[in-house]
Amino acid sequence: MLSRNHSWGRQSMFQIIGIVLLFGLVFGSYLMSGGNLAVIIHAAPHELMAILGAAVAAFMISNSMTTIKATGGGFATVFAGPKWKAADYRDLLSLLFLLTKTMKSKGVIALESHIENPHDSTIFSRFPKISKDHFAVDFICDTLRMMTMNLEDPHQVEDAMEKQLEKHHHEALGPANALTAMADGLPALGIVAAVLGVIKTMGAITEPPEVLGEMIGGALVGTFLGVFLAYGLVGPMATRLKEVIDGDAAFYRIIQATLVAHLHGNAAQISVEIGRGNVPSDAQPSFAELEEALSAIPNE
Repeated sequence: MLSRNHSWGRQSMFQIIGIVLLFGLVFGSYLMSGGNLAVIIHAAPHELMAILGAAVAAFMISNSMTTIKATGGGFATVFAGPKWKAADYRDLLSLLFLLTKTMKSKGVIALESHIENPHDSTIFSRFPKISKDHFAVDFICDTLRMMTMNLEDPHQVEDAMEKQLEKHHHEALGPANALTAMADGLPALGIVAAVLGVIKTMGAITEPPEVLGEMIGGALVGTFLGVFLAYGLVGPMATRLKEVIDGDAAFYRIIQATLVAHLHGNAAQISVEIGRGNVPSDAQPSFAELEEALSAIPNE
């Protein structure tokens, strides 16, 4: 638990630093130039109510409940970073090695119990984090099941896997796309809030200049907040979320590469080496590290 918390803290550090710098530099430059924060503070509550309220309402109108719920978890992902770490890629290659080795050395019948009941499998149980990922387990088992049904054309299997990966990735990107759409709309909603402020100001046109100036300043806060939130917070969060999702997708690509290599008749050791070549560089185990991990696996 301590290690997981430490990892989360390290991943989130740059995002937190970025947010602190964002507010510090923007508002710091405003104060250094002689700006008065009182105007912004006074106008911010009702301007934010109009801007964020409308943004959330538009978000609910344009997205399904599934996407709305997933977006809540997406904010945590922005700070937590990629789900799969270097050790997980090494575990995945070890898992695929055991499965392909079992299929080659003991035959299809020996593999069936593992792919039909993966949660009771002695192979899958060695890698609990992977076993908890429903898509990874289903993706592996469904593909191996196709092989046991004599679908042995590597190109057909690869094409079927590709379609599954594209579908999963498209669905996983739902929250990032929803946040991007929200970011795109925030500047316009800021203008809406500013126009309402101008309408209010025009209704008080007989007031003295100092009163009108304060009202116009409050109206412009709406434009500022819309642009600030869009390009300073929500937009970058959407970009970061997409980056993490794209990075995690590489994990499933390794499954595809390894199992297709197995279908081409390669030995288990060669298949996982082909899979290792697809691991992102910052998480890729060396040849020696993978050899050591495979050698440490007890005999099934």
